[in-house]
Amino acid sequence: MATSQRHHESNSKKSDISLHDVADHSCTTKMPTGELAGAAGVDGMSEEEAEEEVFFKFVILHAEDDTDEALRVQDLLQNDFGIKPGIIFAEMPCGRQHLQNLDDAVNGSAWTILLLTENFLRDTWCRFQFYTSLMNSVNRQHKYNSVIPMRPLNNPLTRERTPFALRTINALEEESRGFHTQVERIFQESVYKTQQTIWKETRKMAQREFIA
Repeated sequence: MATSQRHHESNSKKSDISLHDVADHSCTTKMPTGELAGAAGVDGMSEEEAEEEVFFKFVILHAEDDTDEALRVQDLLQNDFGIKPGIIFAEMPCGRQHLQNLDDAVNGSAWTILLLTENFLRDTWCRFQFYTSLMNSVNRQHKYNSVIPMRPLNNPLTRERTPFALRTINALEEESRGFHTQVERIFQESVYKTQQTIWKETRKMAQREFIA
């Protein structure tokens, strides 16, 4: 995805920065440690087993009032374009801290879609989501270009009202005639496989350190 986001080549230590590290400077809420790949249940699997196995292709971060629109976009990408599995933030497991779910969602998926609607600007939590997602994409080399702003058909946020940091990224425009081509160019299977491999290796390393 073409973007004017400034790319900093990171050393191995910087590449391991998680959203927990970013949030420590942005929020006083204490966050649980560790990286998990969040998942609601998968057919035939318990929630715990699903968390062990599923690396999502995308997660949609959205305002609370946009849950229905997020579900519609999820259905569009999965059923019309075959980009699956995907998840929306409202489907993350209940009972966890929001910051834990955010870390799980972003690091447990290949692409982070920010649903840009008018509700997006009214929701302080959405502002925190986009800030931490962008920081994660800069600090983790394999996450570069993984943040995708999207203006859906319903109640889209105008470019003029979009936060400057997000205006520097080419957004998916659902009403654009080139939307289909944009989607095919962004969601490439080779990118997903690369991120999935890194995710699995990171989890194995974390498990070994926990056992030790």
